[in-house]
Amino acid sequence: MTAILGISAFYHDSASALIVDGEIIAAAQEERFTRRKHDSSYPKNAINYVLAEGRLTLDQVEYAVFYDKPFLKFERLLETYVRNVPNGINSFCRAMPIWLREKLFLKPILLKELKSLAKGFVPGQLFFSEHHFSHAASAFYPSPFEEAVVLTIDGVGEWATTSVGIGRGNHLEIVKEIRFPHSIGLLYSSFTYYTGFRVNSGEYKLMGLAPYGEPKYKNLIFEKLVDLKADGSYCLDQSYFNYATGLTMTNEKFEELFGQPVRKPESELSQFHMDIAASIQAATEDIVMTMTTALSKEYDIPNLCMAGGVALNCVVNGKILKAKSFKDLWIQPAAGDAGGAIGSALGLWYSELNKPRAINPVDSMKGAYLGPAFNQKSIEQDLIGCGARFETVSYQDLLEQTAQALSEGKAVGWFQGRMEFGPRALGNRSILGNPKSETMQKTLNLKIKYRESFRPFAPSVLREDLSDWFELNYDSPYMLLVDEVKRNKQYQLTMEETSLFGIEKLNTKRSEIPAVTHVDYSARIQTVHKKTNPMYFDLICKFREKTGCPVLVNTSFNVRGEPIVCDPEDAFRCFMGTEIDMLVIGNCILKKDEQEQALISNYNDKYTLD
Repeated sequence: MTAILGISAFYHDSASALIVDGEIIAAAQEERFTRRKHDSSYPKNAINYVLAEGRLTLDQVEYAVFYDKPFLKFERLLETYVRNVPNGINSFCRAMPIWLREKLFLKPILLKELKSLAKGFVPGQLFFSEHHFSHAASAFYPSPFEEAVVLTIDGVGEWATTSVGIGRGNHLEIVKEIRFPHSIGLLYSSFTYYTGFRVNSGEYKLMGLAPYGEPKYKNLIFEKLVDLKADGSYCLDQSYFNYATGLTMTNEKFEELFGQPVRKPESELSQFHMDIAASIQAATEDIVMTMTTALSKEYDIPNLCMAGGVALNCVVNGKILKAKSFKDLWIQPAAGDAGGAIGSALGLWYSELNKPRAINPVDSMKGAYLGPAFNQKSIEQDLIGCGARFETVSYQDLLEQTAQALSEGKAVGWFQGRMEFGPRALGNRSILGNPKSETMQKTLNLKIKYRESFRPFAPSVLREDLSDWFELNYDSPYMLLVDEVKRNKQYQLTMEETSLFGIEKLNTKRSEIPAVTHVDYSARIQTVHKKTNPMYFDLICKFREKTGCPVLVNTSFNVRGEPIVCDPEDAFRCFMGTEIDMLVIGNCILKKDEQEQALISNYNDKYTLD
């Protein structure tokens, strides 16, 4: 037996993963344990969890792998500052202390932490993987493909911002890359910053805002900011940006180009901001589509794997699939930095140790259900400790009561099985609702999630019923593909509704399932499969029996600014701090009106807004 510990840390979304003989045993983000969203600290809690899940101590682990090479990243920082002297002196003075104190000397820091768990752990057991190789390995090795083109697009690793790899069997090689400061990820983040959202957090808000606008500025983006070539290579005009050496993403020249200053966070969103969002989304789609079309022609390989933060742009992913340049597509569900923990460990197993690769025809991610689970006894003990009032019921009664509550339009906290790895709740740490409700989107956004009203919700649909309700006919278990609601389920808008602009579009009923139908008739789809999540599958089947609809609203079990809940206490606190009507956790059912009123809290102010 060979056990490998993967570690991602110190930038954002720290995580750990455990691989045993090439099998992914466990993976989790540190934020779920510390309750600090995007926690970048050393993932002590995540490491303890994955070792416990594997029933191992660190003494039984042969290797640990860090997902990044800090010396190469430091080289990039120094070279960038030197090249731009005297610009960037303030940024340099802020960055250097933490690099000289911590990040430059990660090896001794990591060794110290690992030795605290295993005194015999030696330097020869610690490896470092390049950032983009970790991403690429996380995408290719768990995929169902023997051979694939592997595309990684993010902000920046050490130097690479976009890279192409070729995977065959157990071999993966990075064959080309685009380097900092030219970055599609940083371009998108610049517009995230410009529209008043938080970088490395609010990019998905920008994507959700885009359908409310028109891409009026797309041509301007290509005329002034991005030089895109036919082969998908590109460069950015750095005179408009400040991220290379400054403390902001954009500069005054960027503001002059678009005619307005940076939006203040939490201020009102105007039609201008919606048009900006639509424009950068359309430009990103054009860039990535150009890239994938060219890669398909160049390598003549039918399969594409993707990772990196840009791979979480599910609108782009849906268009790649529809274009059919590649026959099949697989995207790492933890496509951001957290997934590097898995990729670095798998990369060592296959590429360095040269172990044979067993390919799962679905994939090797186990549905991304790689986090902690809690047995019925511990759930009941935790709930009693919280002062909760609950009823323990049979499996069938649980499904019956939950489906009935959902059919009545109630919001249900659903906590079952192992926690998901990655940014999406996939039916184990979810808040569920009735997609046929005309008020569910507004209720979930404003009264439960405490977030912006424009944010769309995803549908979970039985795979067998997918093509009856959506134009998509392809597995999407990780909620990473967008497609339209089926045409015969859509409603034609009136002339008055068609003339609406911006957020006014939100309240128009567009389909039979309005709670999951975005203003452009699209939906971010999760297909639910009995083999990977039998309980969630059974619940949707029961809901279908009652309503004729095999779809549920699925959003992550948390409020804005909070990580997804991890344990029963987290779930109960969120339940009591929001207007969730019912909590179903293990075989326990909790109803809000039966709880001790003194336990109700003001959850809205508990977490820093993202």
